Amino acid sequence: MKKIVFTEEFCQPENLFPFTLTRKVQDIRVGILTIREKWELALGFPSFDKYENDYKDTEKAIAINETIGDDIIYLIHGNVLPTIKLAKQIKKLKPGEFISAENNESFVYCISKKQVLDEHKIKVARGVELEEQLKEINFPWDIVHLNAWAIEQDIEFLRKTKKWQKLSDTNKTIHSSQIFVEKGADVEYSILNATSGPIFIGKDAVVMEGSMLRGPIAICENAVVKMGAKIYGATTVGPRSVVGGEIKNSIFFSNSNKSHDGYIGDAVIGEWCNLGAGTSCSNLKNTASDVTVWTPKGLQNAGPKCGVIMGDYSRTAINTSINTGTMVGVSSHVFGNGLTPKYIPSFSWGSDGVERYDFEKALANINSWKALKKQTVSETEKNILKHIFDHY
Repeated sequence: MKKIVFTEEFCQPENLFPFTLTRKVQDIRVGILTIREKWELALGFPSFDKYENDYKDTEKAIAINETIGDDIIYLIHGNVLPTIKLAKQIKKLKPGEFISAENNESFVYCISKKQVLDEHKIKVARGVELEEQLKEINFPWDIVHLNAWAIEQDIEFLRKTKKWQKLSDTNKTIHSSQIFVEKGADVEYSILNATSGPIFIGKDAVVMEGSMLRGPIAICENAVVKMGAKIYGATTVGPRSVVGGEIKNSIFFSNSNKSHDGYIGDAVIGEWCNLGAGTSCSNLKNTASDVTVWTPKGLQNAGPKCGVIMGDYSRTAINTSINTGTMVGVSSHVFGNGLTPKYIPSFSWGSDGVERYDFEKALANINSWKALKKQTVSETEKNILKHIFDHY
């Protein structure tokens, strides 16, 4: 059997805070799909995670030395994005071979049991040079910077696997050959312009009347775009997310809401977030100088534009004004006067003075939000959240 095994070992997942507090790097969404979903489509093999002996290990985690048997494993860095060309190159690898990029960074290894020395060591003999530029995410703003490319790449992966439908005549389209609507989607009386990039609308998604979409855009399965929304590329609205108002160059992971007016730009919003009515973020400094963002390793330059980076389960009150390049942790309830601080820790209650969110209250509130989408907090989620509460 051939299978994919992801590793975070050399990816510095702490640089992708706060999203890697609650998930492995390979489960981050960029473009239409998560990195895991991309690789499974690109190679056609099931995927697992290398056992790391940490709180994020799930039933997908395996110890390679104990489970490899007669399998062929493609050990892949979790932050690398696949292409069709790279997938073809990987499939040509023989056990003991690996692919390296221009800077001699090796990121894919083909191994059998002969290459496994122990739990943490493999022996590979021959390197193959990457035939194209390596695409990887190292910081949260890389998700924003690569989203347009990733949407186009994902459409190439999905073209032959999905059932497509034509848009109804109530819609106005420009460059319709680059608009991809999956069977079951509901789109009426909207304007869709794919001149600058493709537009993908997933199964059972709803785009309400008066919406204006300018690609590249991904509206994923079961997502909802509210009436009169203005969405500019490169934007992803994740599965079961609901959006309205004005959005530009932003990624919403699954099950998050920005249902009302307000502006979100150059931002990444995690899972199960809710932005109260009128919430807006600044994505450009008044001086037009580069934006610096808080990270666990100190301030980092995110480039000329960066909005809000918001971890899973966090929420804002109505009319919240979010500062340029603001970092919000996991399960924070953001409210207060004026612009937010540039860093709001996980489990914060308010942004003025910042109090600690009681854990049991936070868990109950998360469960209430999940109930709105007919879901509940799993035991795995509880354990991960408790670890974050106790250690971050």
